Amino acid sequence: MCFGGGAAAAPAPPGSREERLQWMLLAALGQRSLPVAEMREALAAFWSARSLREELVDLLDVLQERTRLDSRPMDASGVLPVHSHATYGLSEIIAAFGLVKNGRLRETREGVIWAEAAATDLLLVTLNKADEDYSATTRYEDYPISPTLFHWESQSGTATTSPTGQRYINHVARGSKVVLFVRENRKDDRGESNPYLCLGPARHVSHRSDRPMQIVWELERAMPAEIYQHAKVAAG
Repeated sequence: MCFGGGAAAAPAPPGSREERLQWMLLAALGQRSLPVAEMREALAAFWSARSLREELVDLLDVLQERTRLDSRPMDASGVLPVHSHATYGLSEIIAAFGLVKNGRLRETREGVIWAEAAATDLLLVTLNKADEDYSATTRYEDYPISPTLFHWESQSGTATTSPTGQRYINHVARGSKVVLFVRENRKDDRGESNPYLCLGPARHVSHRSDRPMQIVWELERAMPAEIYQHAKVAAG
């Protein structure tokens, strides 16, 4: 998506990669509750704010220069505009996977999302679970075992024999995917929600127990060394 042109960008074709990128842009700009049917008006308003647009371009250039991680597209030729080892806010993740409900980007407070159209389970993990943010039943044991192995607990009601549990266990055979997103803390020093680092696709290795299930996932790409060390500390 190019921000530098003078003419406003038209809404992209439905179901396209460009449409997902436009949704991600508007979500990042605080417009996640906007009906997706009003995309044309929202894009026109953004393009008319020339100073804001130019400031955003400058900011993106600065952020690009600071990027140290080697991010790679997970679906280079498809519609999913997500890179492993890149960071995304929750609303951007929702937009990227095209999760729409009642004409708006889907709302969620859960750490697991089944993106049915993409046949993908999204696992959203906060490593440092502060007492004020998480109850005893949601303080799951999520932590890295090694740069490529991650221990994860399902929601407390998920059994191995349930449809969800079976999907986790048999996702390779069934052709579905699992993608892991991780952050250290729920909020930053300003009280704002922290973004997630996309660790990328993961494969079921083993599991035990019920309600919750304890699953070991093997990452397709090893966690960056610095991120792995931070994650170990954050998870305790």
